[in-house]
Amino acid sequence: MVVIIKEIGLKTVRRALKNPFISVLQQVNEREVIIVSVKGESGHIGYGEVVAFETPWYTEETITSCRFLLEQVLVPLLIHQTIYHPQQVWALFESVKGNRMAKAAVEMAVWDLFAKQQQEPLWKYVGGISQAISAGVVVAADPSQIHDRVAQANNAGYKRIKIKIHPDTNPSMLKSIVTNYPALLFFADANGSFSENNFERLKEFDDVGFTLIEQPFGEREWSLHARAKRELTTPLCLDESISSVEDVQQMIDMKAGDIVVLKMSRLGGWTETLKVVELCRKHSIGMWVGGMIEFGVSKAHNLALASLAGIDYPGDFSASTHFWEKDIIQPEVIVENGEIQLSNQLGIGYSVNCTE
Repeated sequence: MVVIIKEIGLKTVRRALKNPFISVLQQVNEREVIIVSVKGESGHIGYGEVVAFETPWYTEETITSCRFLLEQVLVPLLIHQTIYHPQQVWALFESVKGNRMAKAAVEMAVWDLFAKQQQEPLWKYVGGISQAISAGVVVAADPSQIHDRVAQANNAGYKRIKIKIHPDTNPSMLKSIVTNYPALLFFADANGSFSENNFERLKEFDDVGFTLIEQPFGEREWSLHARAKRELTTPLCLDESISSVEDVQQMIDMKAGDIVVLKMSRLGGWTETLKVVELCRKHSIGMWVGGMIEFGVSKAHNLALASLAGIDYPGDFSASTHFWEKDIIQPEVIVENGEIQLSNQLGIGYSVNCTE
């Protein structure tokens, strides 16, 4: 199949969150993203979403740097190109160093476009096998609100709850919550807030009953993560440390983790992410799909990713109404009986409206 790129659009969306998203790194009250649309000769339009934040608290990229790179570099490289497979976009952008979140949004839009021209849902186009995706939610709130937020998530039917932790978090309080909900999976996300100096404090969370502990140390702290894997019984998961296939190989070589979080935006899009999935399968590394407080376009791509074989842990998949009064996709993402059903419509399976 051949796709000639005729038009590329960039639309900024900025909306307030229904509730502040609080982590040890930052408090997010509103969200700005860029929706990328790529149109081919057939008239089909593929969509991607830039999910970088306004300041470089999570990655070095920001929404402003991504906008510049898109307008000045990536769009000129792609426009009017003849593309035979969406993986070609990764190679086309190879001359541009870094900037994976900006690249990912464009590359993901092209994958969506190809799926639509192939007359397939994106999740089938990439080889997905699961149409029902287990839903998981992140509880990122003031400690006084955690009990209520967990109860709300349980009542809403979520199968997995991720709780933000840091060295000042009370492990006993969390253990009482986890014990109260034996049917739920609980993840702990430290966002790199621990260090060698408080390593023993981390070990106090080993008895809480978490399914996994995510990113206790900094993203390049491979030796500390390897030590944690040796000394903790709770499986160790890496998130911020995983930005490439090479990072996953480093984790494997150093025995620094059991599970990886797949974040397509940080990996640069579908092409690199699919390589990571293949490597993890080969080495029996657990996988799940992480979120970025995103709108429905990015979530639709992530849901398609979660349909692949080997991605067995529930990911960051909340209903559209969890973060937003109104999402930019129709129909909105809904959670029923703890699951999200993937659409059989073409491409990402949703229509996109950024104007409301």
